[in-house]
Amino acid sequence: MLNALLMQARDTAVIMGIIALVGLLLQKKSAVDVISGTVKTIIGFMIFNIGSDAMSAQVTVFSDMFTRAFQVQGVVTQVEVATALALNTYGTEVAMVFVLGFVMNLVFAKVTPFKAVFLTGQHFLYFAAVLALAFIALGAPLVVTIVAGGVILGFCGAALPSLCQPFVRKLVGDDSIAIGHFNCIGYAFAGYCGKLFAKSHEKELENEEQNEANLPEFFKLFRDFVFSVALFMVVLFYIVTIACFVTGHFGDQLSTGKAFTSYFGNDIWWIWPLIAGLKFAAGMSVLIYGVRQFIAEITAAFVGISEKLIPSARPAVDCPAIFPFAPNAVILGFIGSFVGGLVAMAFMVAFHSPTIMIPAAGICFFSGGTCGVCGYAYGGWKGALLGSFLVGIFLCAGPLVLYPAFANLGIADASFPNVDYNIVGSIIYGIGSLF
Repeated sequence: MLNALLMQARDTAVIMGIIALVGLLLQKKSAVDVISGTVKTIIGFMIFNIGSDAMSAQVTVFSDMFTRAFQVQGVVTQVEVATALALNTYGTEVAMVFVLGFVMNLVFAKVTPFKAVFLTGQHFLYFAAVLALAFIALGAPLVVTIVAGGVILGFCGAALPSLCQPFVRKLVGDDSIAIGHFNCIGYAFAGYCGKLFAKSHEKELENEEQNEANLPEFFKLFRDFVFSVALFMVVLFYIVTIACFVTGHFGDQLSTGKAFTSYFGNDIWWIWPLIAGLKFAAGMSVLIYGVRQFIAEITAAFVGISEKLIPSARPAVDCPAIFPFAPNAVILGFIGSFVGGLVAMAFMVAFHSPTIMIPAAGICFFSGGTCGVCGYAYGGWKGALLGSFLVGIFLCAGPLVLYPAFANLGIADASFPNVDYNIVGSIIYGIGSLF
């Protein structure tokens, strides 16, 4: 029963709908407005999820092809897999930390200056798993694990989004939303990296209008982010597909021209990368449409919550919600983060690390892409690349600290990559180890 409730609580669309419903009721809106606003919020987030899932599917295929083409073996930095392992073994502990953490998030938002209400349920769950595992690895009693884990989770949910709020404010133009994704320390770091290039970015913006006027017609296509994203992903899929053929992963399929069905389905192999890249861009278009709808509804509903329950409350939503404000920076962040992860992996191999972490393309896209957006806020493309590259190194190498302890609990062959998980989790584990 507890796990069933937990799975329902993970459904962020439902959480969004409940929050919108409460906010509209507190504003004493008419029944029609309450129903309409609640339904639009849920549908908007479902559309957002459809786009996100479409992109994730293509990125997962790319990651698998990349790993096979270059014969990379090791532990995948895939938080979903690690969380599933944790739930299978320590489901009760994780569930109780999750529930108490959500309650404490509201308490901290009410009584402290940190006003973020964390609405991204799945990421709350991932962090609950990290905190529960850290206390369990220390041998803490069940009560300590649940209470301490829940309080820390609630505080982090309210406070950590404030670290990257200056960059969200710069992009969005106000404080109507915050980032509800536990890589906030990384996003803030990327944003401050971007500030190193603030002056040069200002000069670029001053010359941008003149430069665009002198730009050849063909290059003006790149001002359309959908075209830019599609072109980049098509090129990326062609590279990894050809690499698979060259390394023999597809055998003699290249010469025969037959489809390798596990990837290509019924598509011809040399057409498939084009389709895959376009599907990814289509997913991003759908995601951005969903973002615009649910953000408009949820921020309007939060007026009631702010006025009646939690003054100055701010909805912390999933990181792709800020993608529309600098979509091309998302791609730069993906590139920078993935390259940073490969550099970290190369160092692990060079120094004979007993555990080799493999950068997951999905994490690099969503977390790295958001780093790119935050770095871009003040630093333009230079800030986007530098911030995401440095955070990408940590996304891959950071899990090495907690992995041995978690592996001893049976949580092996997958890891928790995001910066917040590993910094907070390592601090707890380090201090706890002293006692």
